[in-house]
Amino acid sequence: MEITAIEKQTFEQMRQRFEDFAKQVKTLCGENQNKDKWLTGNDVCELLHISSRSLQSYRDNGTLPYSQIGHKYYYKSSDIEQFTGQS
Repeated sequence: MEITAIEKQTFEQMRQRFEDFAKQVKTLCGENQNKDKWLTGNDVCELLHISSRSLQSYRDNGTLPYSQIGHKYYYKSSDIEQFTGQS
């Protein structure tokens, strides 16, 4: 095994560059991005094993949060996970 000695200043510069590189990788890999995935009504019905009418009831009575774009409804995966934890 070969041992290489470097100056402390050089080592600190290398360490700082490595930390900067690690931060960039985390950002590019999405660690700092919103991890919530949007699901369609059909996705939710399949996941929860319910009918579209039951899903509509959950929307109507405020049990399950949703967003509407045009005539389509979308649900955050985190809201579905929270809902299944309550049920």
